[in-house]
Amino acid sequence: MVQQLFFMELKFILESLLIAAPKPLAAGELRDILTRSAAEEGAPEHVRSCHKLPVDKIEEALNTLALEHEAAGRSFRLLCVAGAWQFVTLPDFAPWLRAFVGVKNRPTKLSQPALESLAVIAYRQPVTRAEIEQIRGVAVDGVITTLKERGLIEEAGRAEVIGRPMRYATTSAFLEYFGLGSLESLPAADELRRIPILRPESLQTADASPSAPADPQLALPTDSAADQPATEAASSPPAIVESGSEYPVESPSSENPPTVS
Repeated sequence: MVQQLFFMELKFILESLLIAAPKPLAAGELRDILTRSAAEEGAPEHVRSCHKLPVDKIEEALNTLALEHEAAGRSFRLLCVAGAWQFVTLPDFAPWLRAFVGVKNRPTKLSQPALESLAVIAYRQPVTRAEIEQIRGVAVDGVITTLKERGLIEEAGRAEVIGRPMRYATTSAFLEYFGLGSLESLPAADELRRIPILRPESLQTADASPSAPADPQLALPTDSAADQPATEAASSPPAIVESGSEYPVESPSSENPPTVS
């Protein structure tokens, strides 16, 4: 009974914090606020009981609170967007809210090529520019620059392949732009995930065994070939094949130099 009462009280504490918060708050941030309040001198017992609550307990209370607001059929909902919780009004009340607070300037909409490239990055991240171009079939240099300037993607290290190209991944601004709680909230796109990508060969480490050269003429001589006397190699003069002839023509000997008329 005590635990149930505390759980009911916890969700109302979190509700009051989110209503007063000037920005969305993650479960970890809410946990820090509860911990600071519990550490204050002279805090009552029920406040000190919130010291260092597990994050999963806070998320459980937030999810319960969100379901209760949805079931109540009110004009607002509690949503988790990009890992942070906030109260939002329903789109049905947009005309009155627009007249009250005005229209917020939003960045221009993304073009179709930008949306397609962004979808590839979201479902295949981290991914390189060349891999995006393999899937889309067009160059994406300008699109990558646009998405980076909008803060929707970021550099996510270099790929361990020849040339070490830069890899890209989505940001928290991407989740906020599309109203997603996390990447797990993305719609199913199994077909996009199954598109094969031809990746270059991985870089060899220092202890990796060197591979044989592709051209046999570039191979180093073996011990058996090095031990052969030089006279054997000189006994067989190289043959010269003239263009268009199927038979080798022996090279002129130094003993019979060509005469000059």
